[in-house]
Amino acid sequence: MKKYYTRACNFFYGQRSEELIKKKLTLPLCGNNSISFNQIEIFIRDKKRVKSKIINIKRINKLNPSLKKKINEDIKKIISKRVFLRKKNHMLMGIVNMTPDSFSDGGKFNSYIKAITRINNLKKSGADIIDIGGESTRPGSKVIPPKKELQRVYKLLEKFKKKFPKTLLSIDTRKSLVMNFSMKHKVDIINDVSCFKFDPKSFDLVKNKNLWKIIHHMQGTPQTMQIKPTYDHILLDIYDFFENKIKQFDGNKSEKKLILDPGIGFGKNLKHNLMILSKISLFHSLGFPILIGTSRKRFINQISGNYDTLERIGGTISSVIFSYSQGIKIFRVHDIGEVKQSLLVFEALLNK
Repeated sequence: MKKYYTRACNFFYGQRSEELIKKKLTLPLCGNNSISFNQIEIFIRDKKRVKSKIINIKRINKLNPSLKKKINEDIKKIISKRVFLRKKNHMLMGIVNMTPDSFSDGGKFNSYIKAITRINNLKKSGADIIDIGGESTRPGSKVIPPKKELQRVYKLLEKFKKKFPKTLLSIDTRKSLVMNFSMKHKVDIINDVSCFKFDPKSFDLVKNKNLWKIIHHMQGTPQTMQIKPTYDHILLDIYDFFENKIKQFDGNKSEKKLILDPGIGFGKNLKHNLMILSKISLFHSLGFPILIGTSRKRFINQISGNYDTLERIGGTISSVIFSYSQGIKIFRVHDIGEVKQSLLVFEALLNK
């Protein structure tokens, strides 16, 4: 049976975008008139065979009735507003790893005092969200007991909202024990890289809670994910994964509080990562905010030959800017100041 997917493409920006929307020549992306599109790429999946074609939005009415209905349903989701963004042009999630072994900054912020200093610096640099983690999920990392993970983060979680009441708090964990403690201390976002599969208690714990859940894609586990990852079609496989996970939350009051993260570097090789980023706008047709985490990732080294994770800021910024040009607005990064500056300049140029 054939399945169809819709990707918005051929974007316009700033004043030009607004003019074209008024003339009904383009459609706003995610309810934002400062970026719009006039073409769509239609993917047709028939078992393991995938074809695609690009058409102007004016030609949608000429499609056969069943395909036209499907495409219009997708378009409705593509142009709908994303309430999570709070009318901001972008949102930056600053990373606080309270771990001794994270791939980029392990051991730098693994005490309460160091973490508070880190958060203050991230906020001054422009962070909208702080993502706190007590367990590394880098490739090859080992699982630690839930109590040990909680021990690393409990004091910071306990005091976070008292010190930073206006800052969104995210907890990066796969453990229901840590999730439950975080929810008692007003966490805003649960960021589970296993998408609530690692701990059998986690999904039932969060499914009806009035907080944001990140639907994160990962093939395998941190121990196995980089051992020859394979897909039938990387983009469409992730799309189907998202679609199924969204259905799991269907009917719950938390249904609309989902954020999609395709999991760059989590069970993907270089070719997979580049394909995801190059056509990331496909996931807008699911109707939810999209988060991208490319910061200091290995694919940057694979392209540039620069091994040190601290020297991958240029590659991080490039991937952020390219994703932003396709309508992605939430970025999980280490170097908040540099990424914030690049986005502000890019936005100013687009709006001229």
